[in-house]
Amino acid sequence: MGALRPRGTGVARDADPVVVGGRAEGVLGRSYRALSVGIVSVVLLIAFEAMAVGTAMPVAARELDGVSAYGFVFSAYFTTSLFGMVLSGQWSDLRGPLGPLTTGIAAFAAGLLLSGTAGAMWLFILGRAVQGLGGGLVIVALYVVVGRAYPERLRPSIMAGFAASWIIPSVVGPLAAGAVTEQLGWRWVFVGIPVLVVLPLALALPQIRRRASGPVAGGPASDPDSRAGVLSVTSPSSASPSSASASASSPSTASPSTDGSPSGAHPAASTPSPASASAPTPSSASPSPSFDRRRIRLALGISVGAGLLQYAAQDLRWLSVVPAAVGVALLVPAVLGLLPRGTYRAVRGLPSVVLLRGVAAGSFISAESFVPLMLVTQRGLSPTLAGFSLAAGGGAWALGSWVQARARVEPYRERLMTTGMVVVAAAIVAVPSVLIETVPVWTVAVAWAFGCFGMGLVISSTSVLLLKLSAPEEAGTNSAALQISDGLSNALLLAAGGAAFAALGGGAAGHTVTTASGSGSHPAAFVAVFLPMAAVALLGAWVTTRLRERT
Repeated sequence: MGALRPRGTGVARDADPVVVGGRAEGVLGRSYRALSVGIVSVVLLIAFEAMAVGTAMPVAARELDGVSAYGFVFSAYFTTSLFGMVLSGQWSDLRGPLGPLTTGIAAFAAGLLLSGTAGAMWLFILGRAVQGLGGGLVIVALYVVVGRAYPERLRPSIMAGFAASWIIPSVVGPLAAGAVTEQLGWRWVFVGIPVLVVLPLALALPQIRRRASGPVAGGPASDPDSRAGVLSVTSPSSASPSSASASASSPSTASPSTDGSPSGAHPAASTPSPASASAPTPSSASPSPSFDRRRIRLALGISVGAGLLQYAAQDLRWLSVVPAAVGVALLVPAVLGLLPRGTYRAVRGLPSVVLLRGVAAGSFISAESFVPLMLVTQRGLSPTLAGFSLAAGGGAWALGSWVQARARVEPYRERLMTTGMVVVAAAIVAVPSVLIETVPVWTVAVAWAFGCFGMGLVISSTSVLLLKLSAPEEAGTNSAALQISDGLSNALLLAAGGAAFAALGGGAAGHTVTTASGSGSHPAAFVAVFLPMAAVALLGAWVTTRLRERT
């Protein structure tokens, strides 16, 4: 077959010529080593921050007299990160991922410093909001870097590296943060992390500038008319899963050769150098394109709407109907405008990939959030032991991601994802069995390890498929849609689960009294969370049957 060109781009998909000693280089080969170590280290620090800061937050809230506003510490991060994702997607597509990545890391660090030095709860929450904006910018920009800088055969491996970078933080993070909080104070957990990001940036930024900077030739920066108001999907003839080689993949700027060879497209062939990207051409001589203001407004709408719904779910009074109604009015048109057309109808191809990401992440994270609370209130475990019941999940998740990255499983990727979602649903159903006194507590650790393995199969695969179905100039926008689906589902399903939990006598987690007999929240309240989330996960198993477009 001849070289393939995604719609709207002049990037040819050639064979990857990076070969050393007769073998194609891997992600840690000389050509990719600095970039791989740098961007994986950035994810490692983000993971460590997520695990460590979560441990220190209860102490910070008490010291700042802000326990009543504890929920807003999380919702502030979430709502601003949604806006950051959309902004990063447009920014990356128009001018390359370097700008949003560096800006996002700077904002993330500034937010940590602001929270770490806050003298009042509102300043602490403001810091979390700034941090969320930075996190949203970074995560989408990293996806675009992977799509531009790595040939398609290597993308599943670098995605597996991202997943593996959560293993050590999931085990060490809470312990380290607890020790620092007890010995030095909670503020050091926040102000100490920004210093650690300097080395990864020094490694990654020169490589990103060389391999992935600037707009894609023929993309929105060079052709303003190519930007649509909604997400675009490459046609099946240009980027269908069936055109992929046996290697695991994810395309945006490059794809494998279609002759069955293990090589993918060379980054230099799929991404113009800064000089060539800025060179005047007939299409780039037109007025410089700007950000799509409609999409920016929609991003604000989805952030504010999600925040209002979270607020309403935390305050179950009749007056909460007002912010809930306003939140829905803002959220619905924003979601329809920012996600691919047909997402919530599970249209085959990219819309179903984006939907699956939200269904998988939302059901799993919402269930996981209640596991420690259940073990503490119903089985009398200490918070440390309850948290350790989930510690094996990091390794299991990384193992699942490693499995999906193997070239030999590429022809069976969709079937593998179906299996993953069934395993996730089974794990969620098994966890509340410990509400029966005769069921050993270690059942949770085993069940959740299997659930994390299933998530490793699914989540990394959605990233791979999204890049495979995206033209180079759409990689940022579509990556933003994937992250929006993930984050929005987390918020909405957490809000729904929290409302059901409170309505059935769960009460507020912050006021639960733990006793040796395990008294506390009513067991039925936990069942009302886990069983619906298992049903959502089973819905995800059906969605996996619609990932491949009909040929």
